[in-house]
Amino acid sequence: MAPPVLGLDIGGTKLAVGMVGEDGRVDRLLIEPTRREEGPRRVLERLFAMGEEAVAAAGLGAPTAVGISCGGPLDAATGVLLNPPHLPGWIDVPVVSMAADVFGVPVFLENDATAAALGEHMFGAGTGTSTLVYLTVSTGVGGGAVIDGRLHRGAAGNGGELGHITVRPDGRSCTCGRKGCLEAYCSGTQIARRAEEAVELAVRTGRPTTLAFVPAMTAADVSRAAAAGDQVAREVWDETTALLGQGVTDLVNVFEPDVVVLGGGVTRAGSMLLDPVREIVRVQAMGPAARAARVVLAGLGDAVGVVGAGAVALDALREQHHLGALVPATSHPA
Repeated sequence: MAPPVLGLDIGGTKLAVGMVGEDGRVDRLLIEPTRREEGPRRVLERLFAMGEEAVAAAGLGAPTAVGISCGGPLDAATGVLLNPPHLPGWIDVPVVSMAADVFGVPVFLENDATAAALGEHMFGAGTGTSTLVYLTVSTGVGGGAVIDGRLHRGAAGNGGELGHITVRPDGRSCTCGRKGCLEAYCSGTQIARRAEEAVELAVRTGRPTTLAFVPAMTAADVSRAAAAGDQVAREVWDETTALLGQGVTDLVNVFEPDVVVLGGGVTRAGSMLLDPVREIVRVQAMGPAARAARVVLAGLGDAVGVVGAGAVALDALREQHHLGALVPATSHPA
């Protein structure tokens, strides 16, 4: 086994780090609150200190590389966080060069959902497949794709914004500025908001609902109430799964993947989410694509951010090794 890489995951609410081996296993997973109000320099100082702590605790020597996952927009080629909405005020932050100064090894940056797609392909629910589509259904809806075994990044490096496909033209406003996006209906944030609106209407019209007694609505509250038979919650949840199924069907028709992997906090609803989405894909997707694509829950759990970051670093090192093997020893490439 080669020495592991260090995975660093920058989220809006938490930071996570760990040493990631070639088999995807995480050693010394550490998690702390982001405290984004401290600003990028202080937060990154704490992140890098966590990374150094994980390296020392693992006792496996210096990492061969560092992978960093973070929500975009970002420029992976230059290693700069451009202006991630979940990190207000983080504008043009050169995170890769800052990390390289600390760790002294190659550092690679990738969008968090794209990195998670690669992690699930290499080590999770998509192991052994050729083409994978990954959707994270959480605070927002993100995604990524591995096509013919290679991570899809797009021309500008931010490809895979699968949460911003349109499922309802001229529908609810989305954080991206458009209307009717998948994220505007199926993210945990928007499930809760739609439920609050449904409760307001139910109270005005005299319909009973247990959700009226929930002080701070979450998607989990909605799924639990729907499972318990609350009709108002059931309507919100059914709309959620119908639109998510519609979005997944579109992705299945476009990519014809071996597998669609659903991850993120909303998927903790399990079969209540997975079963209706699977049925919609089975019925609505083009025949060959529907027969080829499995729809499954993610396999990496809460470690997906760190494993994804590590997968990005491992993939980059393997690519560099492959390219190096193709270059004659006497050559001096520019």
